[in-house]
Amino acid sequence: MKKLLNIGFSVLFLGLAFISCEDDDYQTVQSIGRIRIDSVKIMKDTMDVYSIQSIKTYSTYSSQCEGFYGYDYIHDSSLQRSVTAYKYITEGPCTQETHVGSSQIKFNPRQTGTYTFRFWNGSNSWITKTIVVK
Repeated sequence: MKKLLNIGFSVLFLGLAFISCEDDDYQTVQSIGRIRIDSVKIMKDTMDVYSIQSIKTYSTYSSQCEGFYGYDYIHDSSLQRSVTAYKYITEGPCTQETHVGSSQIKFNPRQTGTYTFRFWNGSNSWITKTIVVK
């Protein structure tokens, strides 16, 4: 029985190793950079404290080797936030087709008030949105 289990684990391990070596689509991230946020969609401009809302942002990527990496979400004050999006750029052959990608932030306010969000839109330009929290 013990020998049968050892053979089973060996076959499973070799199968997983073979499958993981077959991944030819893997590309290394070469760099990270800011990407402008083209538009912002907020479902509700009024919400309750301690509730959760998704804020969606949309950005245009210049090739298939670019995609969403993350946000820089800064608390400028207790009720003001500045948001900058970042993209990754991978190596390898890429088509130069532009595509729009969306990402989201989960907003979970802990105090009441009027929150002001500033989303980086390139250069010194910002998209401003407000959410009233009751």
